[in-house]
Amino acid sequence: MDKREIVAKLTEIFRDVFDDDSINITPQMSADDLEEWDSISHISLISSVEGEFGIKFSMPEVVGMKNVGEMVNIIFERVN
Repeated sequence: MDKREIVAKLTEIFRDVFDDDSINITPQMSADDLEEWDSISHISLISSVEGEFGIKFSMPEVVGMKNVGEMVNIIFERVN
């Protein structure tokens, strides 16, 4: 799976979790960019991503992810 495919799947997950079909994610996007992205929605987002890609993030990964690009890189490493 390449990064473009990961981004496409993540876009669907973000739209579902935040109930907003207009979301277009970018590598630089972070919680600061979406008003609805709070600690509760972050848990839902992480859970949805883990389920979709069949992976588990470690706690340091969850805490250390600063943006969507870092999430994409971690997923890419795990699924390939």
